[in-house]
Amino acid sequence: MLLQAIAFYAFSAVLIASAFMVITARNPVHSVFFLILAFFNAAGLFVLLGAEFLAMILVIVYVGAVAVLFLFVVMMLDIDFAELKRGAQEYILVGAGVGLLLLVELAFFVAMKWNFASAAPGARAHPTPAGLSNTEALGRILYTDYVYYFQIAGLVLLVAMIGAIVLTLRHRPGVRRQNIGRQNARTMDEAMTVVDVKPGQGA
Repeated sequence: MLLQAIAFYAFSAVLIASAFMVITARNPVHSVFFLILAFFNAAGLFVLLGAEFLAMILVIVYVGAVAVLFLFVVMMLDIDFAELKRGAQEYILVGAGVGLLLLVELAFFVAMKWNFASAAPGARAHPTPAGLSNTEALGRILYTDYVYYFQIAGLVLLVAMIGAIVLTLRHRPGVRRQNIGRQNARTMDEAMTVVDVKPGQGA
């Protein structure tokens, strides 16, 4: 139990420190590296909680795909980070206000001595039902008790993805784009030109 407590506080301390460095590091590449470190420590906390599947998903998906994609984008694209930081500074008061509000809410709950439900200690002590693996138990919860919330979350992500594409789409003049409808509607006379080349006049 002592070793588990030491591991919990070690993972938590490194996670908080790396998350702080993600938003304060001057070099964006360093921020991505600190983000990867935060993901690894969060995966360690999931392992301590008995959620091995979530830990593996966090490492494989977020570290192996998302964070590496961030790193490639930051290193390969010519992004004006000075301009981005200047824009972020305009909203620092709003961010500080939201952070202060969250801090007040946490202090309020601590002052009110938050009481957990009577069934909560049992659920924390036995997160996985007997006879089921961690992955199977998570799948049963997602696709039975919380299937509607799961579908709504997928819909929200789909809307966010479409919104990101629409917001970043730029139509540059002079760039030829594929028009599938026009291609399918054209006739043979429009697609092909027959040139009667006389003998001795070809290239």
